[in-house]
Amino acid sequence: MDIAEILILLVAGTAAGTINTVVGSGSLVTFPALLALGYPPVLANVTNNLGVLPGSVSGSVAYRAELRGYWRTALPLALAAAVGGAAGAVLLLLLPAEVFDGIVPSLIILALVLVVAGPRIKRWSAERRARRGASRVVSPGLLTATGLTGVYGGYFGAAQGVLLISILSIALPGSLHKANAVKNVLGAAANGAAAVVFVTVSEVAWPAAGVIALGAILGGQVGGRAGRRIPELVYRAIIVVIGLVAVVSFLVS
Repeated sequence: MDIAEILILLVAGTAAGTINTVVGSGSLVTFPALLALGYPPVLANVTNNLGVLPGSVSGSVAYRAELRGYWRTALPLALAAAVGGAAGAVLLLLLPAEVFDGIVPSLIILALVLVVAGPRIKRWSAERRARRGASRVVSPGLLTATGLTGVYGGYFGAAQGVLLISILSIALPGSLHKANAVKNVLGAAANGAAAVVFVTVSEVAWPAAGVIALGAILGGQVGGRAGRRIPELVYRAIIVVIGLVAVVSFLVS
């Protein structure tokens, strides 16, 4: 790689790490950057997955205060995300790239509707659980939704964070920032499991992945510091804006 390519990937990785930690969809920066530099689509996807993974870990560390008291909830969900991520990585290597093209924009739009309606749905869900006397937070439905989102994350991953935060903000008690902290853990689990598959059976452009990883680690810390300072109403608006950008990006490409 020459200096220009290193700088492009470093900047893209930092932006992706920041965006992924705050919301998600950071791969909409790094994946096109790899394509623009001439990497074939599957190689770019695999390299991108490994490159942004350290950013998810960095973001989880940055949000460690919000994760206190949530680990018993986060760990089973992380296991479901990891299983899904590994399955998605296998699907990427076996299926044509067009498989998810038709459903991805619809998934993101549904996630954005859930983000906007989240507070009302969350209150309704909490009241329903209270009437039924249910105390379990990690339900089979939440595990299934997390696993399926992990499949998508292992297959492609752009806007995985938007999908996760829309689900977690409704299903988990506490603030949107706490849901985002758990989202970072689940994203790291899904991408980590996918990375194991990719490293085992697929080619990786390691220099490019390494440069993206350096930027993503830095971005994870920046996103962690900035994200927790954003008021929740503004935070929801940011999620919607980034989600709409992701939808437009998918439709245009």
